[in-house]
Amino acid sequence: MIQQERIRDLNGKATARGSYVLYWMQAAQRAGDNHALEYAVGAANDLDLPVLVVFVLTGDYPEANLRHCAFMAEGLVETASDLKKRGIPMMIRYGDPHGEVAATAGKAALVVTDRGYLRHQRLWRERLAAAAPCRVVEVETDAVVPVAEAYGREAYSAAALRPRLERLLPRYLLPLKETTLRKKFTPPLTDGEAGTSARELLAPLRLDSSVGPVTSLKGGAREALRLLEGFIEHGLARYGRERNNPAAPCTSRLSPYLHFGQISPLRVALAVTGAGGVPEEARGAFLEELIVRRELSLNFVYYQDLYDRYEALPSWARETLEAHRHDPRPYLYRFEELEGARTHDPYWNAAQRELVETGVMHPYMRMYWGKQILAWSPSPEEAFYRALALNNRYALDGRDPNSYAGVAWCFGKHDRPWPRRPVFGTVRQMNAAGLRRKFPMEGYLHRFGTGGLPVVHSTGKSK
Repeated sequence: MIQQERIRDLNGKATARGSYVLYWMQAAQRAGDNHALEYAVGAANDLDLPVLVVFVLTGDYPEANLRHCAFMAEGLVETASDLKKRGIPMMIRYGDPHGEVAATAGKAALVVTDRGYLRHQRLWRERLAAAAPCRVVEVETDAVVPVAEAYGREAYSAAALRPRLERLLPRYLLPLKETTLRKKFTPPLTDGEAGTSARELLAPLRLDSSVGPVTSLKGGAREALRLLEGFIEHGLARYGRERNNPAAPCTSRLSPYLHFGQISPLRVALAVTGAGGVPEEARGAFLEELIVRRELSLNFVYYQDLYDRYEALPSWARETLEAHRHDPRPYLYRFEELEGARTHDPYWNAAQRELVETGVMHPYMRMYWGKQILAWSPSPEEAFYRALALNNRYALDGRDPNSYAGVAWCFGKHDRPWPRRPVFGTVRQMNAAGLRRKFPMEGYLHRFGTGGLPVVHSTGKSK
C-alpha cells in the first residue's frame, strides 16, 4: 500500500506520450521495499510501458569522498542486479544530477523520484521538475511516517514529535507489496547500463581518495538484511539495557545502510515489531531510535534551512554558550590533533580511531566525542564546525539528517537547559568520569586503542 500522503506532484505537468516510465533513483538505493519504485511500476502497468531506472553519479556531491562512494557503489551494483531480475534496467549517468535526469526524461511518459531531505537534494528535484517535459512525481519512502504528515513545522524536541508519530504509526507501519511489471524494457539497454563492479562504476569520477574504503562493512541490501537478522537474533533482546555500553556493543550497525537507502526503515521497523521472544522494553527502545529520533532529524533538516549552521541551535543554547565563551578551557587542541586522535583523553582518542578506521562510531561515544570537541575548541562556533567536518568526512552515515541533528544535539538542539557548568553553560555536559562510572571502558580501549592516527588530509576551518 502506498499512502497518498507519500505522493507529491512536483510540476503539475501532464503525463506525456513516452516510451517508458523513468524512475530517478537518488536517495532510496534499493530494489525492494521502495515506495517510489513500486509507484513507478504501477504507473507503468497502467500505461502499458516498461520502467527505466536512472542513477546519476557525480564527483561533486557535497563532502563525498572515496569511502562514501565505494560503499554506495557496492550497493548500486547489487541493486542493478536485483532490478534486472524484475525486468528493469538501471542506467548510470555521470555529471549534474538534475540535468542528466532531465535529458533522459525526453522519452519518458512520467518521471518518478524518491524524496531527499537535504538542501541540495530538494534543489535538484525542483530543477528537474522545471526542466522535465512531462509530469514529475516524488514518492517518500525513506521515512516510516512522511515528514510533513508527522509534524507541520520544526519540532522543538522528541517529546513534541513522539505523540504525533504514535498516533500515525497504525496507518503507515504496513508492509509494502511488490508489484510485478507487466511490460519489460526491450530492446535490452546497452548504453550506460550499470556495470558489474564498484570499481567500474567509480572509474570515471575524480574523487577525494585520501579517506579510503572501510573493510569492516560492505555496502548493499543483502548485507543490510544480514546485519538486521543478526541484530534481532543476538542484540535486540539486550538493547534496552545495554545500548549505551560502548564496551559491549549491541547496536544494529544499520545507520550507513539507512543513509544510502540500501534498506528501508519500514522494513527494519516491521522486522523488529514482529520479532518474537523480545522484551517490550528492548523493542520500544530500538523503535524510539529508529522512528522517533531518526524522524526528528528528518524534521530538523526539512524545516530548518540552517541545519548545517551554528545559527540553527536554539536561542537558549547560543545565549548560554556566548555567556561562557571566554571561560578557560581545560585543554585546547588544533583541528589536526583532533583528527589524528592525539588528545590527553584515551576514551576520546578511541572514539576517533573507531570513526576513522571503521566509518562508524558507537552512538553513546559519538555524543561524548561531540561534547569534548566543544570543551577543547577556542569557541563554540569553531567546535560546531569541527565536529561536522570530522563526522562528515569519516562517517559512512555522515552528511545525513541524523548527523546534522546529532552534532547539533551536542550543542543543545532538541535538548533542555541543565545545571550550569564552565564552558558549557547550561548545555548538557558529559565527561570521562561519567564514562568510567557507567561502563567498563577498558573493553572499548582494548578494541580501539589510544594511539594517534596518520592523517593524510585535514579540513575543518570555521565557516
